[in-house]
Amino acid sequence: MSRSVFAAITGRPNAGKSSLLNALVGEKIAMVTDKPQTTRTRITGVLTEDDLQYVFIDTPGIHKAHDRLGHYMNKAVRQAVTDIDVAIYMADVTHKMSDIDRDWIRGYMEQQVPVILVLNKCDLVDDKSKVALRIAEYAALGEYASVIPASVQERDGVDLIKEETAKFAKESVHYFPDDKLTDQPEKVIMSEMIREKLMKLTYEEIPHGIAVIIDELHEDTTKTGEDIMHISAVIYCERESHKGIIIGKHGTVLKKAGTAAREELESFFGIKTDLKLWVKVREDWRNNEGLIKNFGLSDI
Repeated sequence: MSRSVFAAITGRPNAGKSSLLNALVGEKIAMVTDKPQTTRTRITGVLTEDDLQYVFIDTPGIHKAHDRLGHYMNKAVRQAVTDIDVAIYMADVTHKMSDIDRDWIRGYMEQQVPVILVLNKCDLVDDKSKVALRIAEYAALGEYASVIPASVQERDGVDLIKEETAKFAKESVHYFPDDKLTDQPEKVIMSEMIREKLMKLTYEEIPHGIAVIIDELHEDTTKTGEDIMHISAVIYCERESHKGIIIGKHGTVLKKAGTAAREELESFFGIKTDLKLWVKVREDWRNNEGLIKNFGLSDI
């Protein structure tokens, strides 16, 4: 008898949702940075263990939208939580519960969606009584399927989250091949790997104004007969001044990002990679409906 369980991972920005998805699946399929709103669309991670297939849906951080892209990101969250078996709501234990946390958790409870509350980043709290206070704060909202203090960074609590999720599995076919890790197309994975490296190397508003599109992708063989993957990617930013920062003095920033991205691409896809990066300016693209669609950020 085969079983499956669909679980949406939701919460505010920077709660650790993408880190949890990667930890649960056992492979890095979602980009992770210390900057909020890193994830822009929903990402499906698949883990199959014997007869049970877990389908975890990582979502953008729930936030107050300030541009059209932000509205699409919030829409991605709303669509991801339809027809799920359980919601994994992640909260940063170092922050107080917000109105957004309160509204979403109450919404789940009103819709009778089981909620696994994960209070993440417990390793950052020296006084563990503060964790107990935060649990009490959330407990006042209603009854949860389970409450799990965790540190995804330290892998503390990850196995328990998976065990609690499995309790909501139902008899069904497996909706993905058993060896599949994600529904993300190759080009999306590639562009996200590149964007992650740029986000880590840039600052302030610039990272959120970056979009990466794979312009060309093909495989070939070298003169020595070694397989090689050629990737040409275009990095879009919103201002000419941002373009200069992304490239860096004498091209240092772009080169550093390209090297780090190439190494990760080679490790993930298991093939030698030739990566070329280009930078173009599209002013205020996050408010441009046409560009958002062209960049694939409205296909949710």
